[in-house]
Amino acid sequence: MKNIPRILTAWTFYDWANSVHSLVIVSSIFPVYFSATALNEAGGPIINFLGISIKNSVLFSYTISFAFLFTALLSPICTAVADYSGRKKAFMKVFCYTGAVSCSLLYFFVQETTTFAVICFWLSLIGWSGSIVFYNSYLPDIATEDQYDRVSARGFSMGYLGSVLLMILNLVVILKREWFGNISESMASRLAFLTVGLWWIGFAQIPFNRLPDGTKKGAGKTGNYLLNGFKELRNVWAKLQERPLAKRFLVSFFVYNMAVQTVMYVATIFGSDELKLPGQSLIITILLIQLVAIPGAYGFSRLSERIGNTYALMTAVFIWIGVCACAYYVQTEMQFFILASVVGLVMGGIQSLSRSTYSKLIPATTETASYFSFYDVTEKTSIVFGTLVYGLIEQITGSMRNSVLALLVFFVLGFLLLWRIPSQKIYHTRLETEEVS
Repeated sequence: MKNIPRILTAWTFYDWANSVHSLVIVSSIFPVYFSATALNEAGGPIINFLGISIKNSVLFSYTISFAFLFTALLSPICTAVADYSGRKKAFMKVFCYTGAVSCSLLYFFVQETTTFAVICFWLSLIGWSGSIVFYNSYLPDIATEDQYDRVSARGFSMGYLGSVLLMILNLVVILKREWFGNISESMASRLAFLTVGLWWIGFAQIPFNRLPDGTKKGAGKTGNYLLNGFKELRNVWAKLQERPLAKRFLVSFFVYNMAVQTVMYVATIFGSDELKLPGQSLIITILLIQLVAIPGAYGFSRLSERIGNTYALMTAVFIWIGVCACAYYVQTEMQFFILASVVGLVMGGIQSLSRSTYSKLIPATTETASYFSFYDVTEKTSIVFGTLVYGLIEQITGSMRNSVLALLVFFVLGFLLLWRIPSQKIYHTRLETEEVS
């Protein structure tokens, strides 16, 4: 049974639960706190991490890169075993709890525990990204194809709304510390990290209680689940080779997502280090992005219904190209706010449409986790390359503005690759779509 309202609502609540990690830990409070805390004894940004001297902003970027590289290597194995054993939800729980507990441990982040904090941040990224692949794979299990765009947009919108609510609560603690016993600004920020873990675990119980466990493909069979999982992954890969549009989409998604995700992960650091904006302004900017992303997700969903998924995605990527061009020249706080508003508008749309478009291009199957592992590997590998390129260019040239130009190139290439995919109402006939080569 699909399109059951209570199941669809429960599914969207995982977006509500985990998106606080993206907002508080990755995009706003933690990066600002990291820049102010991960310093050497003289107060400079060049710190020692595991015996290596490195600038704190570069370490932040590299931590993201290596977290997603690890997840990209681990994800296909876990998803294949999950599909074979029928324990998709169990794997989702393991990654969820790993990420949430790691967030909570960031409560102990002070200058003297920077190495510990970086490791916790790394684990939180692995937990978040690892659980998302299983979460995404539920979409074709619980909804019919004609509902993918709307349900996907609803999930992202729930995530944006939930993360903003917790963010506002955290901001009240940070900005009105006298209401809470006049605690230090450091303590207020660290309490925010703790609330992320509690929020994530707490609201995740809604989807965990209502989503199905998954179909056990290996029922009645004996043998090693890990070995059979690898065989399952190989079978899915072979089937994917027969779907040229799915392969074309994954290539284009890899390229433009390198830029999209890198912007999301380093925007706050860019504002802090390059524009010297105060922490409060940066946090308000991130909140603005989240709020604008809600109508953006729904707007691009409607646009895809009118002109097709491909043209809707191309529209979003074209706007991103303009964003990068403007970011290279941005100088003032107001310019940064305006640019952030545009980022929010296209951020929700491009993420939501990417997920639903891939759902339409894979076959109707019970092996959804395995199919989505390839989407996940593509996404995570693109983040690795995007953040690595961004960090390397900054390290070599000493300016993040030069890194922004590299992102612009990624968007242009992604736009051209999307052009190779026929834009049509994909959900009308899956077979008709796959016959186009």
